[in-house]
Amino acid sequence: MKLHDLHPADGSTTAPKRLGRGVGSGLGKTSGKGHKGAKARSGGGKRPGFEGGQMPLYRRVPKKGFNNMVFGSDYACVNVEDLNRFEDGTVVDAKVLLDARIIRKPLDGVKIMGDGELKKNLTVRAAKFTASAKEKIEALGGKAEVI
Repeated sequence: MKLHDLHPADGSTTAPKRLGRGVGSGLGKTSGKGHKGAKARSGGGKRPGFEGGQMPLYRRVPKKGFNNMVFGSDYACVNVEDLNRFEDGTVVDAKVLLDARIIRKPLDGVKIMGDGELKKNLTVRAAKFTASAKEKIEALGGKAEVI
C-alpha cells in the first residue's frame, strides 16, 4: 500500500454544499437562507434566551442571595468503599489518599462520604464525615477523627 492508494471508506465523507453558484444549483441567489431576517445575516441567529424583544425571563426574575467565594470551602470527596484497598489498622489521611491516587488534590480538606460498603478496620482522619460514613467506619471498630 502506498500513500496515493489511501482514501476514506465509501460514504464516510460528503462533499460540502456549494452555495451561491447560480439558480440552477438550487442554492443560488439567497443561498438557502431565505429572504432577510436575522438568520439571513452574517453571524445570524439570536442568542439563547432571546424572547423576541420581550423582557426575558432571566431579567424578570429578581436576583436573590449571594455566595461569597472567599469564605466557601471545597472538599475532596472520598467514598468509604474506596478505603477498602488499605490494610486493616491503617491510619488514612490526606497524604495517604494522595499517594494511593484516590484524590488528586487535598483542596480545603477531605470529606468522607458514606457510599458503598466498608470491609476494613481503619482509623480515618479527615476534615468532614457524613453521618453514614462515620457510622460505617465505627461499626467495624475503626475511628473517624475530625482534623
